[in-house]
Amino acid sequence: MSQTLAQVVAALDGLYPVALAEDWDAVGLVCGDPSAAVAKVLFAVDPVESVVDEALAGGFDLLVTHHPLYLRGTSSVAADDPKGRVVHRLISGGCGLLVAHTNADRATPGVSDALGALFGLQGVSPLDAGGLGRVGDLPVPTLFSELVELAARILPATAWGVRGSGSPGRVISRLAVCGGAGDDTLRLAALSGAQAFLTADLRHHRSLEAPEGLALIDAAHWATEWPWLPAAAAALAKVVPVETAVSTTCTDPWTTASRSPSP
Repeated sequence: MSQTLAQVVAALDGLYPVALAEDWDAVGLVCGDPSAAVAKVLFAVDPVESVVDEALAGGFDLLVTHHPLYLRGTSSVAADDPKGRVVHRLISGGCGLLVAHTNADRATPGVSDALGALFGLQGVSPLDAGGLGRVGDLPVPTLFSELVELAARILPATAWGVRGSGSPGRVISRLAVCGGAGDDTLRLAALSGAQAFLTADLRHHRSLEAPEGLALIDAAHWATEWPWLPAAAAALAKVVPVETAVSTTCTDPWTTASRSPSP
């Protein structure tokens, strides 16, 4: 049973209100006819050509991505540009594109809720009043070294892997998480009472200057946001009668890693 694209967009806005997005963000419907029928919806992190291949091959009518296609705007969607080709291929293939970015970050439940759920966090609350990040108690206090290993097992595998900064033998009972780049929230994570903070894209100097007592777990950006996809797919399927699926394409840009030999 299909719905109109307008009905599906309205349902997604109910789950991830556009009003929650940051002023600089570019969310909502990118392309697609609101009157078109939608029976199948694919969720992915990035609106790149490999994901478009998957969407069109699978006969999906709508692609929902976390990351925007045109974050800084554009004056052209010509097909001789990679992003323009995405637009042309989606339109010619009868597939719309919708972005839920910082509105999905700030929604409850949202991106960080899905990340925290992987660790079974209990008593979860936002890191700030705007809804960024989450903090909660682990089901069982865990050694920091084991927590890093757990993150590597339960997050989608990437060449980047997972790395930790902190005493391996420290017992962690309260964990903060933030899907995507989260080093701007280091102070909030510390203020939340968390002993460890899992996020992505931690920069060198920010990590060195992290608040005392806060251990850090740094994972790949794509991997920390991917857990939202099945959660969002399930949430949409509950409110509109459409078939939903999660992209199996890894769009993490780092494909090779090598560890230097010890000096």
